[in-house]
Amino acid sequence: VQLVESGGGSAQAGGSLRLSCTTSGFTFEDYTIGWFRQAPGKEREFVASITWSGVRTYYTDSMKDRFTISRDSAKNTVALQMNSLKPEDAAVYYCAAKYRGGSSYNYWGQGTQVTVSS
Repeated sequence: VQLVESGGGSAQAGGSLRLSCTTSGFTFEDYTIGWFRQAPGKEREFVASITWSGVRTYYTDSMKDRFTISRDSAKNTVALQMNSLKPEDAAVYYCAAKYRGGSSYNYWGQGTQVTVSS
């Protein structure tokens, strides 16, 4: 099983970045995919998720008007479009997978760094 994040980098406050999570080694259509982030000195926090069917999406309140999660079953990838970035969005972003409505994420990527300058 592999999840590989890409698309991180630097952006100005108010700018945009698009992260991608490329998956392999499991049946993509059976897994909910989530994005999490962890800033230095802080606990990892939930950002967004999309169900295995792609029908439902969930967001942390502070991000739901700025971030959009989507999945592409043809490419086994999940994207996180981040707009109106703020300095406090700077963190390492991780994607993770859990089987359907499972309670915990079983598989994790290595993370991609996002830096936002004011």
